[in-house]
Amino acid sequence: MRAVAVHRGEETPRVVEVPKPKPGPGEVLVETHRVGVDGTDHEVIAGNHGGFPAGDDYQILGHEAVGTVVDPNGTGFEVGDVVVPTVRRPPEGTNEYFERGEPDMAPDGRYLERGIVGAHGYMAEYFTSPAEFLVPIPESLASHGFLVEPTSNAEKALDHAFSARSAFDWRPESALVLGNGPLGLLTLALVADSFDRLYCLGRRDRPDPTIDVIEGLGATYVDSRETPVPDVPAVHEPADLVVEATGHAKHAFETVRALAPNGVGALLGVPEDWTFEVDGGRVHRELVMENKALVGSVNSHVPHFEAAIDSVAAFPDWFVDDLVTTVVPAEEPAAAFATDDGTIKTAVEFAPL
Repeated sequence: MRAVAVHRGEETPRVVEVPKPKPGPGEVLVETHRVGVDGTDHEVIAGNHGGFPAGDDYQILGHEAVGTVVDPNGTGFEVGDVVVPTVRRPPEGTNEYFERGEPDMAPDGRYLERGIVGAHGYMAEYFTSPAEFLVPIPESLASHGFLVEPTSNAEKALDHAFSARSAFDWRPESALVLGNGPLGLLTLALVADSFDRLYCLGRRDRPDPTIDVIEGLGATYVDSRETPVPDVPAVHEPADLVVEATGHAKHAFETVRALAPNGVGALLGVPEDWTFEVDGGRVHRELVMENKALVGSVNSHVPHFEAAIDSVAAFPDWFVDDLVTTVVPAEEPAAAFATDDGTIKTAVEFAPL
């Protein structure tokens, strides 16, 4: 079968032929419909993140997938069910995080990630998965079901952020999202109906499709070249909630400056190593004296996927249409990983529904 993979020592994905997988006990065979491309895929291709499966010199890419069950293999699924797979798997047998149903809370070394760390991804004509790691979705969402996985990551981050404020009567009114990439825009869409005032920070000139999406969601675009994160409170207002989706390491500390008293910041980006100076005393003082909080969040699991399904179903049609700018056939992987100013979210298509 066809798959899109990157080989050791290479930085260009290409189509390869690999054996069609056979489901083992408790596993389901899924025909892949579409697989989304995100920043993590580019990091894997560049060799800056993740790792190849043991014993293989190539890595099948892709962790944002939607497909159709073709062999339920005695599980509770039926032929024709539309499903999205979660990403993490136990490295050897199982461990306490998977046994608790919390693989998203496992530390490094206690998990594999399909298409990222030590396991092949979903960017192939077929894939198998244990049934417990597949989440059914309505057939009406099949064309953009690959958005469920990245949305689930934002769902988890928001869940943890709100939980951090659950000890008191927190009534947030303003939210600031750092980053106008796909994850930032999905996060903005999630909070659009819950906050009176919304802001989204980016580094693009008008006209730009991401700015159109931001303003279509009722948010104010903040150009970080004109208004850096620490200046947002003075130019606009302090934010009760800040969600960082850039991977820019300084933003983790600048988030504290951007927060209103009692506010919370959720960090989603994963930066490379970077040494720089920080006024640690000021950061510490603001966190303590103004009851601010920072939470980090990575990955997600079934409950977050289920929440994401409802959220994706509620997204306005125009938002999905504007967000998914490119759908390319599997035979053209170079086009799937190309970027330009008009590209927001790309998907690779294997089997149209």
